[in-house]
Parts: sequence; C-alpha cells; structure tokens
Amino acid sequence: MARRSARPKLRDRNHEQYAPVRPMFPPQSGWSPVDGEIRDRKYVKNVKAMSAQQQALLDAIAERNVVLALGPAGTGKTYLAVAKAVEALEAGRVNRIVLSRPAVEAGETLGFLPGDANEKLAPYLRPLYDALTERLGTKRLKAMVAEGIIEVAPVAFMRGRTLNDCFVVIDEAQNCTYGQIKMLLTRLGWRTTMVMTGDPDQTDLLPGVSGLRDIAQKLDAVEGISVVRLTDADIVRHPLVAGMLGVL
Repeated sequence: MARRSARPKLRDRNHEQYAPVRPMFPPQSGWSPVDGEIRDRKYVKNVKAMSAQQQALLDAIAERNVVLALGPAGTGKTYLAVAKAVEALEAGRVNRIVLSRPAVEAGETLGFLPGDANEKLAPYLRPLYDALTERLGTKRLKAMVAEGIIEVAPVAFMRGRTLNDCFVVIDEAQNCTYGQIKMLLTRLGWRTTMVMTGDPDQTDLLPGVSGLRDIAQKLDAVEGISVVRLTDADIVRHPLVAGMLGVL
C-alpha cells in the first residue's frame, strides 16, 4: 500500500518540476497563430469576398459561363468556386456539380495504391472533398455523391462528355497540358458554368508542358469569358503563407 500511495505524489512532483514550459510564441513577438483578425475561417452560409480581386472572381462567376481564376496558393480560388457551385445547386440553377482535378503527384511518387479506381484516386481528389465537406457536411456530401448529384472525377475521365445543366470546377489546372485544358473547356454544354483554377507559377509538370498560362492569355480576348488574376495580397490562409511565397 505504501508503494501504491507513493505513486500519485511522485507524479505531482514531476508535474511541478516540468510545469513552467516556455511558450512557443513569446508575448514580446507581437504575433499569435490564433490572432483574432478578420481572416477567420469560420463557416458562413453565404461566402463573402475578402479582397477586391476575390469580389471580382465572385462577380465573374455570377455573370459568365466560363471563368479562369489564376493566382498563388491560399487565395481562395478553389474554395470560392466550390462554394458558388454548392450555392447554385441549392438554388436550383444547376442539377449537379462536376469537379475535376488532374491526378498528378506533387514531386514524389506514391507508387502502387490499393483498392478500386475510386480508392486509388482519392488522395488526388481530397482537396475538393475537403471544400465540399465544409460547405455541405459529411453525411449530406456522401448522399449527394451516391445519388450522382455531385461527381468528383480526374481529368482523364472527362474526355468525350458534354456537360449540361451543371456547375463544373476544374482545379489545379496548372498541372494540365494545353491539349487537356482545351479538351476540358470544350466539354461546356447548355446552362453550365465552368470555373477553372490554377497557379501557372506552381506546376508539377516539366518546364514548358503546362498549358494554363498560354490558354489564359488567348482567352483574355474572348468575349463572354473572364480571366481573373489574384495576387499575394488576396491570400487568406495563414499570414505567413504570403510572406513565404514572396521569397521562395
């Protein structure tokens, strides 16, 4: 009994010995990762722009059938596109949502992945599912995917299709070749909105293979198509992201 009763006392002494832990972010630094600034990512029913260019993107999506959103990581390109797609679906303006992304590894080889086609492609399409989950919730998203109301597919599965009455989001388009982007754009059908997002400066393809920059320059002159270019000032992720992109 004496040995058993001594254990709590030993734990208390150890706790007191190591209790004064130095904070990771000292008060004198003037910065905190939980800073209460306006760039809070709480869920809101109606997504609002946090910069002038983000507002330009939202306006373009509302007014045009084809929109290209170019900009660095963290500018909200994919999230805004997915949020507007969900909004259009819930308002009855489209019958379904089609999300596509190239299955390109970001500088490393995953090797053989087990499972069927959907399980093999899941790691590449995860960012789209994350945005959808935040807007719809897990249960509702699963139900809509099962019913075919929401489809998430790699670029390779888009050839030969005509997409009518839907909202199409093409994500990570900088990892598509010129021919792939041309193929994707020509999938556009009646009463369909297509938003293509990407960062021409952050491609995982070999130099000169990505076709996003050339496509965007050519589509600038096409009436009815909007090309919105976001910058580091539009980044809504952690404030350090903008600082890192400025020097890397």
